[in-house]
Amino acid sequence: MLKWALIFAVIAIIAGVLGFGGIAGAAAGIAKLLFLVAIIVFVVFVVLGVFAGRKLSGG
Repeated sequence: MLKWALIFAVIAIIAGVLGFGGIAGAAAGIAKLLFLVAIIVFVVFVVLGVFAGRKLSGG
């Protein structure tokens, strides 16, 4: 997911340099959304890993 966020960020930068403001804005918005979703998924997996580790170790 971070790969796609990076791709859309690069598209936004290139479109902005070339003067395509609408496309640049849309691509930047998609990149922000994908990055936010990736961070949320990462945090959920970290929390699940901590709880699963505690359950396996008996702590």
